[in-house]
Amino acid sequence: FPDRRALCMAENATHNMHNILTLRGAVVRDTRIWAHYLGETISLFGDEAEVAFASHHWPTWGRGRIVEHLAGQRDMWAYLHDQTLRMTNQGLTGTEIAERMELPPAIANRWANRGYYGSVSHNVKAIYQRYMGWFDGNPAHLWEHPPTEQAHRFAADYGGVPALVAKGQEYAISGDLRFAATLLGHAVFAAPDDQGARQALASVYEKLGFGAENGPWRNFYLMGAQELRGTIAHTALETSNPEMAVALTVDMLIDSLAVRIDGPRAWEQRLTMTWNVTDEGRSWHLLLSNGALTYRSTDTDQKSKGAVPDADLTLTLTKPQLLGVLAGKGLDGVHVEGDPRVLATLVGLLDTPDPDFPIVTP
Repeated sequence: FPDRRALCMAENATHNMHNILTLRGAVVRDTRIWAHYLGETISLFGDEAEVAFASHHWPTWGRGRIVEHLAGQRDMWAYLHDQTLRMTNQGLTGTEIAERMELPPAIANRWANRGYYGSVSHNVKAIYQRYMGWFDGNPAHLWEHPPTEQAHRFAADYGGVPALVAKGQEYAISGDLRFAATLLGHAVFAAPDDQGARQALASVYEKLGFGAENGPWRNFYLMGAQELRGTIAHTALETSNPEMAVALTVDMLIDSLAVRIDGPRAWEQRLTMTWNVTDEGRSWHLLLSNGALTYRSTDTDQKSKGAVPDADLTLTLTKPQLLGVLAGKGLDGVHVEGDPRVLATLVGLLDTPDPDFPIVTP
């Protein structure tokens, strides 16, 4: 904002270490690009900005302090990126690099570089993931058992769940809370109703949470302890918010249906639909085949030219009417050609998301 000499940095330079990969899940961000653009920002605006701010953070005043702040973040992201790749090329995995990575004191001692939101540990793993993916090259990790199956084997090898819990508590008492959480987590997955295992793991998670500098880590640990003690936090999931729905494109609406198709139940179903959305001037042609819902769009008048085959069901409607149909309000006012039961078949194959799924129990 040149008239106010105010520089908005979005989330590229905040007053703590940001997240390259949020623990809630997201696409991995590119630290190399972040560092590059922070350097470019200093070059473009370092002599002009008198205040810099970020979307979720307080301002930094004064040209010298602004440049110092941006440079500190630039160097932090560049160091994390380059050193992660250096150690990757030495044959280390993401977990191993995260244990070894140490920021230079001049970077680590800056308040704005502390891991209150992102952390060195999980940001390094995210950088590794961006380049290398989930597989670390060790074939033992290609086809591991899922958690419950692993847990039953750990319990058997340790002499049963009580012995596994006792060993986990030994590690906790010795101060190795990390491995205590591993063993006690196996105990809970092997015997989800064992209150001794649940309470022991809850205690470990609580200690890890109280000791975490990183806010999201603390929240995950304490949420896990809460679940083990019998309370799964309810999450209100609003999927029919009209303001959000209006903002979605028709492509997004179809994509949101596609990821809800219960694939195995839809294996033997095949259906086609066309949505002529009059206020968009386009038609969307949906195909459900082999459990997958795919689509393409064309100009509406292409149908009359024979470019699009006939569908089992064709709906001619406006986008607001389409939103109403998808919200279950019926086909009133919609021009219908073909079999309306096709729509009911598709809706019947949709899975319902579970916002209250457990995190630390099976």
